[in-house]
Amino acid sequence: MDLTRDALPVELTQPEVALWWLAKGDFTVGPAWARAHEIAQASEGVAAFDRVHALLHWVEGDRGNSDYWYRRAGVARAGADPRAEWEAQVADLRR
Repeated sequence: MDLTRDALPVELTQPEVALWWLAKGDFTVGPAWARAHEIAQASEGVAAFDRVHALLHWVEGDRGNSDYWYRRAGVARAGADPRAEWEAQVADLRR
């Protein structure tokens, strides 16, 4: 995913858009995180969105809520830290 562009790349899927916003916000809670959260929350019950939702709550520091969303997505954390998990999610979405 190209994060060097200032503008949102149009070819991204919605889960990728949420991940783009998270990275643009430098993996911190703030306006970009909130935008990513809105996207993930809007499609609850879809595994790709639930996995992004889990990552967002991990970044937020709410491990219990994050664990809940990973269970809903049917996957375990793929990375040792949020940035590694972000990379794993991007790679999985690009397959």
